[in-house]
Amino acid sequence: MIEIIKADITDLHVDAIVNAANSSLLGGGGVDGAIHAAAGPALLEACRLLGGCSEGNVKMTAAFNLPAKMILHTVGPRWQGGQAGEKKILTSCYEKCLQMGLAEGATTIAFPAISTGVYGYPKRQAAEIALQVISRYQHRYKSIFCCCYSDSDVWIYKKVMESLGLS
Repeated sequence: MIEIIKADITDLHVDAIVNAANSSLLGGGGVDGAIHAAAGPALLEACRLLGGCSEGNVKMTAAFNLPAKMILHTVGPRWQGGQAGEKKILTSCYEKCLQMGLAEGATTIAFPAISTGVYGYPKRQAAEIALQVISRYQHRYKSIFCCCYSDSDVWIYKKVMESLGLS
């Protein structure tokens, strides 16, 4: 089941939350900063041991002070106009997070809108990629949450779900 929700991803009681991280994995702004702040300083120490992460890939840590069981850190692409492989990288972020979640026994997972903040990926295009990939895994998870920051993001995701015939 795919659910579009407006919520603080750090409050969700799910097996895995996805962090839209930067390549250092050492915290940043937006959802990354919020996850690091809510999880506590042990997350930063765990991320230091991971040695960073390249675009389109994923690394896992415990969730520490969060109600989730694990955090899947993925590095999305910076928008460069759409001709620099951004779609392939963003697709890989969702695919690899969903695959790692399954490999680690997750039955529930929550995603933020990867790369749509300071990385500038157009929100509708990002939602289309996210929902196309997620739809291929929905039968393997009990629940997959698209955790939106604003009402306008919820609206975009719901419109994309309708256009893809997923609602």
